[in-house]
Amino acid sequence: MATPSDPWGLHALPLFSDLQDGSRQALLERHLVARFEPEQTLVMEQDWGESVFLLLKGIAKVRSFSNDGQEVILCVLGGGELFGEMAALDQQPRSADVVALTALELVKLRAAAFRGVILQDAALALALARLEASRLRDLNRRFAIQTSDATTRMLAALSYLATKASADHNPETEIPPLPQKELAILSGLARETASRTLSKLRQRGTVVETPSGGLRLTDLQPLRRRALLT
Repeated sequence: MATPSDPWGLHALPLFSDLQDGSRQALLERHLVARFEPEQTLVMEQDWGESVFLLLKGIAKVRSFSNDGQEVILCVLGGGELFGEMAALDQQPRSADVVALTALELVKLRAAAFRGVILQDAALALALARLEASRLRDLNRRFAIQTSDATTRMLAALSYLATKASADHNPETEIPPLPQKELAILSGLARETASRTLSKLRQRGTVVETPSGGLRLTDLQPLRRRALLT
């Protein structure tokens, strides 16, 4: 629950739950709240940044481009997730773009305050190490299936988006309406292949379209058979 000293409920987020109250207050010193619409760029690769961002609502993608100009989605961010911390820690230009996939709301934290809390409160340093380890494992899992068949890759992408759209990481959560090109990029498929694969999953009843135009996984057995769920 939010309080006057913790208006965004940082104490309820795993990354900040072990921090002392004074550390959470220091993080929020001169913070700003911002809202973005789908496809707006939140941060740009190679920019210098003096902010760390806490995503409150919505989902965003972290993306870069290959040498031949192909977009690569490195990860997807959901509510309660932090980004921009790498540039704050090593004080180097940002390593990727972050782009809104849906309407979203975020809190901008001052990088200087963020670094100061890390020096004063080891709980944040440990939480950040866990965060980076988790993201590396996630990237490894997604990289490992890039040679799998189209259905496996599409199911993995849909499950991944659903968990990011859910506070409890539920793969059956509704996936917000997204352009099909985003599903194709995330699954590593050509757009035509992604469209055909999604149509087959709809025909089998594995995926349904929701009244709002989003998608929902209704049968998790195909994911379990492919070891996409633990």
